[in-house]
Amino acid sequence: MSIGQTIKHKTQAFKGRITERIGRTARNRRLERQGRTDQISGNLKQSGDKAKDAFRR
Repeated sequence: MSIGQTIKHKTQAFKGRITERIGRTARNRRLERQGRTDQISGNLKQSGDKAKDAFRR
């Protein structure tokens, strides 16, 4: 995939990690869940991009 998409997905996963930690520190379950969701979706998108690249080769 393009470099822009790769950076976007990695940023989403990183943002999720930060949001989860803030939620854990503030004892806010909603923020923790939101962070985990962002993390998982960013990682899944990265995996999808890797799979697409593998099939193109």
